[in-house]
Amino acid sequence: MSVGVPIKLLHEGIGHTISVETKSGILYRGTLLFAEDNMNCLLENVSVVKKDGKQILLEQVYIRGGSVCFMIFPDMLRYAPIFKINKSKTKTNFATIRRAMEVHARIASKNKDIKA
Repeated sequence: MSVGVPIKLLHEGIGHTISVETKSGILYRGTLLFAEDNMNCLLENVSVVKKDGKQILLEQVYIRGGSVCFMIFPDMLRYAPIFKINKSKTKTNFATIRRAMEVHARIASKNKDIKA
């Protein structure tokens, strides 16, 4: 099974300060130390903001991936290599699709000739 772009972005974020909001509404902001493919993550020097607005500072927090609602990453990660598009691969895909459509059209026209 291949790893998707969101998980690759999560791994690119290691060492950067991120924000994580859980399904329960608690917001964690800290430096990402470790991340797993199931979105479990370990944050250090964490500021925790609870629903009622109370803020707590913790040394480390381990967040279960299943409880994550969303994550906010630094803007600098928009230039990460995972977002680069391979132009030659894109051209190949369009050429392949075009050829497949031509073959499909030829087969369809042959089927019309046979039925008629």
